[in-house]
Amino acid sequence: MAALWAPDSWTRHEARQLPHYPDQNALAAACRQVSSYPPLVFAGEARHLTSDLARVAAGDAFLLQGGDCAESFAEFHPNNIRDTFRVILQMAVVLTYASKLPVVKLGRMAGQFAKPRSADTETVDGIDLPSYRGDNVNDIAFTPAGRAPDPARMIQGYAQSAATLNLLRAFASGGYANLHQVHRWTLDYMGRSPWARKYAETADRIGEALDFMAACGIDPETAPQLSQTRFYTSHEALLLPFEQAMARQDSLTGDWYDTSAHFLWIGDRTRFEGSAHVEFLRGIGNPIGVKCGPGLEPDLLLRLLDTLNPAREPGRVTLITRYGADRIEAALPRLVRAVTRAGHPVVWSCDPMHGNVVKASTGYKTRPFERILAEVRGFFAVHRAEGTHAGGIHAEMTGQNVTECTGGAVDVTEQSLADRYHTHCDPRLNAGQSLELAFLLAEMLNAEMAERRKAA
Repeated sequence: MAALWAPDSWTRHEARQLPHYPDQNALAAACRQVSSYPPLVFAGEARHLTSDLARVAAGDAFLLQGGDCAESFAEFHPNNIRDTFRVILQMAVVLTYASKLPVVKLGRMAGQFAKPRSADTETVDGIDLPSYRGDNVNDIAFTPAGRAPDPARMIQGYAQSAATLNLLRAFASGGYANLHQVHRWTLDYMGRSPWARKYAETADRIGEALDFMAACGIDPETAPQLSQTRFYTSHEALLLPFEQAMARQDSLTGDWYDTSAHFLWIGDRTRFEGSAHVEFLRGIGNPIGVKCGPGLEPDLLLRLLDTLNPAREPGRVTLITRYGADRIEAALPRLVRAVTRAGHPVVWSCDPMHGNVVKASTGYKTRPFERILAEVRGFFAVHRAEGTHAGGIHAEMTGQNVTECTGGAVDVTEQSLADRYHTHCDPRLNAGQSLELAFLLAEMLNAEMAERRKAA
């Protein structure tokens, strides 16, 4: 794919946000072991996702990307995987039914273990230790042994990702995603939310439509799309030794793919010029994302796009904007105009989470739902004004009944944050808040589609 590129060419570039492993021989041994394992995903699946994202770039589909801020070894359980998958299905059904657009479902799952940090060390009670960088690097426990980067954790991360993917594939193709189950996807604790009632009404209408189609001879037997779905996985390609170990050359095309996930992205802290992360991702065939924050200038973005997608392949690059509710409408138009003028066929997706973190009076880090929604509204407003497609949403969320983000119809207050604050890193939307976001997104998508029909 890329001239003068190899899976290890990133080692000749500046690498930020990587842990320092005290034992380099142990690191090399762990990487050799991972590189001998089977791929977690396949090149053909990644190419399917690129094709699906090309439809999003063209305005003919919508991208829903969601899942954990940081997966953990301690919370690894099939029920947690099932519940997050179920909420993503619910959100997709709401968006598809309301907008009449197909929804590309992309989970932050089966590999989202590594996290960038603002500082290399953390100080507690006068003691300095390495920062927690995710469970495939070190432990969240603030002890010298726990915080020491351990390359053997990459092997455990691979095993957990493989098991998660196995379950996700079973859910997606084994009947759990059957639209006839749409009523059964509702979680018990969502019953208090008015959005749960609205979801039940939508499910009723879908059920009526399915009954009509069955009477016409269209059912899961004749139309497998009704009983299964495509579900893709993604994570930030942060821990480059692991990503290099998962790079495989496709036997059909000869191109290189990172087989740790279908979709990889570069974070806001690692997408600078000369970045080792940019160098690695420019050479793989997977569709990739680039986080775009307030510090990204249009000229640098265009140079990054020329590096990452010189052939201008539709669906290859997704730009994930993360500004904060108070900045997006002033800052985003410059990027949209520059990319449009340059003719790069990108997917525009909104991450309304990372720019809206505040510290509650109780000391907890949180994200007010009102600020999350305000950034999404600003994102749609910018694309409506620029005549471009607001193509997706990138949300940190979970199917668990957590209290980490304040607000929403089932009001989580600052005082109730302590009730179920379980995240290993940043606060996540719970299932009720995620479904509420989906309905509000559907309204915005409907408005966008109405504008497009009017313009046509």
